[in-house]
Amino acid sequence: MKKADFKLKTTKIGFKKRAQSSIFNLQSSIATLTQFNIIYSAFRCLTQSVYCTFAPANRLQLNYLFYASSLSSEFRKKFCTFLRSPTALLSFFRQKSTHTVSGYVIEKATGESLLGANVYLKENLKGTTTNQYGFYSITVPDGDYTLVVAYLGFISQEVPITLKTVDITKSFSLESASIETKEVTINGEKEDRNVQSAEMGRQKLSVEKIKTLPAFLGEVDILKTIQLLPGVSSAGEGNSGFYVRGGGPDQNLILLDEANVYNAAHLFGFFSVFNADAVQNITLTKGNMPANYGGRLSSVLDIQMKEGNNQRFGVQGGIGFVSSRLTIEGPIKKDTSSFIVSARRTFIDLFMGKPFVSSSSNFNGNKYYFYDLNAKVNYRLSDKDRLFLSGYFGRDVFRFKSSNSDFTVNIPWGNATATARWNHLFHNQLFLNTSLIFTNYDFSFEGGQEEFSFKLFSGIKDYNVKTDFTWLPNTQHTVKFGMNYIYHVFIPNNASARSGDVNFNLGDIVRQYAHDGAVYLNDNFEINDKWLLDGGVRLTLFDQVGPFDRFVNDPITNTPTDTIHYDAGQSVKAYFHVEPRFAARYSINHVSSLKASYSQNYQYIHLASLSGISLPTDTWVPSSDRVKPQFGTQYALGYFRNLKMNMYETSVEVYYKEMKDQIEYQEGFLPENQVNGNLDNFFVFGKGWSYGAEFFFKKAKGDLTGWVGYTIAWTKRQFADLNLGNTFYPKYDRRHDISVVLTYDLNARWTFGATWVYATGNLNTFPERIYLMSNGDIVEDYGGQRNNYRLPAYHRMDVSATYKIKKHKRFESSWNFSIFNVYNRYNPYIIYFDTAYDPNGKITIQAKQISLFPLIPSVTYNFKF
Repeated sequence: MKKADFKLKTTKIGFKKRAQSSIFNLQSSIATLTQFNIIYSAFRCLTQSVYCTFAPANRLQLNYLFYASSLSSEFRKKFCTFLRSPTALLSFFRQKSTHTVSGYVIEKATGESLLGANVYLKENLKGTTTNQYGFYSITVPDGDYTLVVAYLGFISQEVPITLKTVDITKSFSLESASIETKEVTINGEKEDRNVQSAEMGRQKLSVEKIKTLPAFLGEVDILKTIQLLPGVSSAGEGNSGFYVRGGGPDQNLILLDEANVYNAAHLFGFFSVFNADAVQNITLTKGNMPANYGGRLSSVLDIQMKEGNNQRFGVQGGIGFVSSRLTIEGPIKKDTSSFIVSARRTFIDLFMGKPFVSSSSNFNGNKYYFYDLNAKVNYRLSDKDRLFLSGYFGRDVFRFKSSNSDFTVNIPWGNATATARWNHLFHNQLFLNTSLIFTNYDFSFEGGQEEFSFKLFSGIKDYNVKTDFTWLPNTQHTVKFGMNYIYHVFIPNNASARSGDVNFNLGDIVRQYAHDGAVYLNDNFEINDKWLLDGGVRLTLFDQVGPFDRFVNDPITNTPTDTIHYDAGQSVKAYFHVEPRFAARYSINHVSSLKASYSQNYQYIHLASLSGISLPTDTWVPSSDRVKPQFGTQYALGYFRNLKMNMYETSVEVYYKEMKDQIEYQEGFLPENQVNGNLDNFFVFGKGWSYGAEFFFKKAKGDLTGWVGYTIAWTKRQFADLNLGNTFYPKYDRRHDISVVLTYDLNARWTFGATWVYATGNLNTFPERIYLMSNGDIVEDYGGQRNNYRLPAYHRMDVSATYKIKKHKRFESSWNFSIFNVYNRYNPYIIYFDTAYDPNGKITIQAKQISLFPLIPSVTYNFKF
């Protein structure tokens, strides 16, 4: 070893050489920047760290130096550890220029973008993840690096790059690791994103994993899988609706290719509208929402459709107990554009008539079916411009015709969405996405007998334009900003009636209109290896406008006594609010971290529901001069830790949420009261709060994967005009919620799945006393208590087995065998009271339970070529 001594003012710096000779040049930069006495000796250089002994005259100055430079340091008595490579440390002191490497990451077999792929530099582990369009950008000091791209389930790639005089564009096509002929090792050094990011309450789900889980009646359901996550409660037996951290069903923002989906259920809630064959990415955010999302209090479920294979044509589909599916995709122009069309339809209605049902059966004349259609086209205009066009159309149709009379009922409802998106890359650090979106949801009920007919209908339409910018100045800094504008058209419940040739005048069709705008800024900034901050603010404006008639009701009779008219475009009521969002991560070490978040959210549109769960008959209404926007504040704290090289992920999150200006129907409200009037005249307003803890354990690698989630929570509501003003637990309050989800890959042919769920029972309102009056009437006394009885606990186990038939050229197929409710648990769906009279005049009132689903086996055949 050769020792080099230098005289710089009063500073003496000593080095013992043991690595690159360029380390010796550090002393001049250190002396220039620090201006204090420091002696270096016993210099030891490792692959990822620099260790040295020192005797600083002012330790606070040294701390500040590392803090300002984003260099992480750790002091242990007289030893200082720089958690950077020698090359990276030197690059800071020399204040080198920076350049950017950017590009796209796609799947080689299909050409589709990969969301969340890890892209980083091997020398310093600095990098990023791809956005929802597969784009990444990394800005670092000039030098020679090894660029690594890793994505779970795909073979990683490494390429050497040199950043010196110009920026570099480098795109990757990753190959799937599902190769049967040889063992594949997948390296993912950045798989600890759950620990290292500032995100809380955020989960990404794999569609392929969902398909291996037990399917209800053979139908893969994305929303039922969401219910298996901690903090997410189901709406009830077989229902695809969900509640997040004590929020109502309308407090979840559900997006399909950025378009709002206002009713995400088929078959009155038993299945979701999302066809798994058409879905690429699923992300649920139930904690601190980034500022680019808004309009809901509880969660964001962001679902992206597949883009279509731009390499070759393909067909896949399935035949199940309830429905059949068919998906066609392929290139319009190879490597440049592609399309995908996916359709699904039930065939229950085909078995509801002759020859399967006799003309005298009560089922004769009944018909129910649902269908949906997803379509998407994308085109790469240039290396900097891409265009996406996507749409969804789904419908439920229920028809009934009495076999012994001319009584008929027709109930159709459904969603339609259309999205046009343009991606533009201004330069390697600034990414733009602009979207034009249309959403329509409508419901109608038509009934008639002989010459009389009656129709009830409602709905909501949105016309939306949004622009989102992503700026990536360096690997420690990500800035997002943009704007969003929606023009809402609400159609509250309206009615029409006819008898023969006579049309009854039930009033004009009532519509309500509103402008809904927002601008936002979100900044994700890594101060050093310990601290990461994610802060944002969202400015929102909501303005209900005319034409609109406000009916002033008598407070006693609730009948209109006066009318206030607003002309077209005239403001009825405007609201402006500021919504701050903040999250922070503190890294305890490389495998564990603490996180905290705070957020405020306003919700300007509301779902008026009588059932406590989302049904087609529910009505969306805007904030108005009577209805204030819902307001929510959420605090959360979490501990995250990974074990055994990120094979196991664990977390504990605690939260507290306050909700103001919650709405409910007033006592004694009947559905017919809302026809052709102001529905908000029948609302009452209150507050709510929820708090709890969520425990999560996940095994992410190996033949056996899955998770265990447990939630303990309390949810409460208080309305001055309900429950005598006393606090009550809403229907969906759940004290305990447990879910176990397991998938086991036995070999290349067999995959087994199992789920087990346990939940505290739902709440119902039952009479406390029942009186028999002298005239024979039975009167029920509820004692003014709302939701005073909790149903028995709900628990169930489902199992599945998927057998992959040996691939023949390009044709692949598999069988999925599922058993729902393996141990045949009779879970309560409805409790009702049966009154029986015996000959002696004794009256017996007995509570009886209705259960929906016993043990149900199902088989689905899937194919792909």
